[in-house]
Amino acid sequence: MRLAFFFILLFSILGIPCSSRAQAKKFHFSDNKMGSPLNLVFVDQDSIHAQQIAKKAFELVDSLVSIYSDYDSSSELSGLNANAGIGPIPVSKGLMEILVKSQEAYIQSQQRFDITMGPLSLLWRNARKTKTFPDSAKVAATKILVGFDQLVIDQKNQTVSLLKKGMYLDLGGIAKGFVAEKIVQRLKAQGIRSSLVDAGGDIVMGDAPLSAKGWVVGVNAPEEAETLLDQKLLLKNMSVATSGDVYQFFLHNGKKYAHITDPKTGYGVTFQRNVTVIARDGATADWLATACSILPIKTALETAAKQKASVLITTIENGQIKAHKSKGFDRYWKKD
Repeated sequence: MRLAFFFILLFSILGIPCSSRAQAKKFHFSDNKMGSPLNLVFVDQDSIHAQQIAKKAFELVDSLVSIYSDYDSSSELSGLNANAGIGPIPVSKGLMEILVKSQEAYIQSQQRFDITMGPLSLLWRNARKTKTFPDSAKVAATKILVGFDQLVIDQKNQTVSLLKKGMYLDLGGIAKGFVAEKIVQRLKAQGIRSSLVDAGGDIVMGDAPLSAKGWVVGVNAPEEAETLLDQKLLLKNMSVATSGDVYQFFLHNGKKYAHITDPKTGYGVTFQRNVTVIARDGATADWLATACSILPIKTALETAAKQKASVLITTIENGQIKAHKSKGFDRYWKKD
């Protein structure tokens, strides 16, 4: 679950009148996409043109969802999952691109970000829904279907093989950031340089809006749905993703299991941690937020540095918030 909020939307965009006068201003459009609101904010000079741009942007989202979604039974990804264990399956360039990116993320994350986690994701999704904690035998049996070594990506022949029947790819930890990045890049190609896309909390930004120095982003405090850290981020031409267990977790025998599952154990992580990642592209910020929620803190900081990303990890220790961050993270705080 991505928990970041961008404040400029709250204070500067809602209620902006649309006008056809040739004067640059922010326009805000929102639609429910990928299971959550997708907010699109950009600077344009004409309301009619802005509406056309937004319409095309949402159409782009729909076209990508038809490839990446595991909730849509008619998507290309769902078709690939349905053919697990059959052999090589031809895939589109769009699906191949995100699968290759996911493979790179798997390697860079020391195997903590793994899109083959689908069977475990479904197991725990159902567990939260039914409030039934699965026994260890069920978790162990499900883990057998998980592992990138059982996924064969053949770029030369443009095919993908899921070697075991019952395997299930889940792009939920990378797709929203990937899609948000695609939208911002499309907008730039159409001459819209200043934009922000919030895909359910995975945020990608272009140039700063109007005379501002950047987009202002607030970050949740650990274990808090509404409470934000006092400092705010000021960003442009960057991506930010925040991950934590505020909304989705399983409480069992007094222990809280986060919705982020560790592939090594098959169980959700049990420590209280919020992770905020700032990266150059949306997909990297997205998968790093997941990986850094699982990895030991020192390793998480090192992993982010290798991606030229910055990370802030906040934990609760003895009732106090403790921050662990990359050396360069402080430069992104908004100066009052």
